[in-house]
Amino acid sequence: MRRYTPRAYLLVAALLAAIVALASCGGDETLTVYSGRSESLVAPLLESFAEDTGIEIRVKYASSAAIASTILEEGSNTPADVVFLQEPGSLGVLSEAGVLARLPDDLLDRVDAQFRSPKSEWVGVSGRARTIVYNTANIDPGRDLPDSIEGFTAPAWKGRVGWAPTNGSFQAFVTAFRVQKGDSAARAWLEGMKANDAQLYPKNTPIVAAAAQGEIDVGFVNHYYVERFLEEEGPGFGARNHFLGGGGPGALVLAAGAGVIEASDNSGAAERFIEYLLSESAQKYFAVETHEYPLAAGVEPEGDLPPLGSLDPPDLDLGDLSDLQATLALMREVGVLQ
Repeated sequence: MRRYTPRAYLLVAALLAAIVALASCGGDETLTVYSGRSESLVAPLLESFAEDTGIEIRVKYASSAAIASTILEEGSNTPADVVFLQEPGSLGVLSEAGVLARLPDDLLDRVDAQFRSPKSEWVGVSGRARTIVYNTANIDPGRDLPDSIEGFTAPAWKGRVGWAPTNGSFQAFVTAFRVQKGDSAARAWLEGMKANDAQLYPKNTPIVAAAAQGEIDVGFVNHYYVERFLEEEGPGFGARNHFLGGGGPGALVLAAGAGVIEASDNSGAAERFIEYLLSESAQKYFAVETHEYPLAAGVEPEGDLPPLGSLDPPDLDLGDLSDLQATLALMREVGVLQ
């Protein structure tokens, strides 16, 4: 029987280690994504990433607030590598808790500073502007609509406005109102809208439909719902968006964004995923498929949407929209939430 020298054994061991290392770098890499964005909207995008990179994707879908709570409960044992959330407030919660890792500058620099974390721990990938949807037969936006969201508490708007207090984006807007103008001003506005008999809807889509049908004259929504109706029904659809501007809370632009979990041992793949979300193909997906605003420089929105730089949103850190519980408490005190 042939006897091998110790040196031969070392060479064989090194060869086996190299084979194992090569295998681990192949197509077996897995990335766990906790997504606060709905599966119907983003699953094709995640599938494209997996096909393009060979990285297997495991996804947990839930609301952004639920994702943030789950990660805080799981702590350093969370299986999540990366979060992809609908609301910047939930990203702010994770940032405040020290859960997110610092992102590389080359990722952060692709997006305007107003849509990323001041601590460099998350970056926005798509934007949703708050707008006033109006009935085109009853409203001339240049003549009839007020200059700010506060104007809708005037008696002339009694019973003519639709809102959805249970909607997450509406609650983020109220949080922005609190951050920018203070709790007393936000309370006064909510009380004014309630006294003005604002019409209740469960979410944005029926508000847009009601405005088009003349059931209400205006409503508070995100911009892309009108764009979706126009795509399906054509230019004869009876509602359009009005962008308030003026730097007030009614001109809020919310960012869906992503961040890497500090405890992840797969940060390279997680950063590669965020890089993909900021790529030209993914940004075009947001523009065409979800009708959102692309946030990475160089990709324009679809249709007749005004340029992102023209919207004049409030000057605030979107991560400061993290205090949702105080917003919900205020809304319950006023009686617009149960």
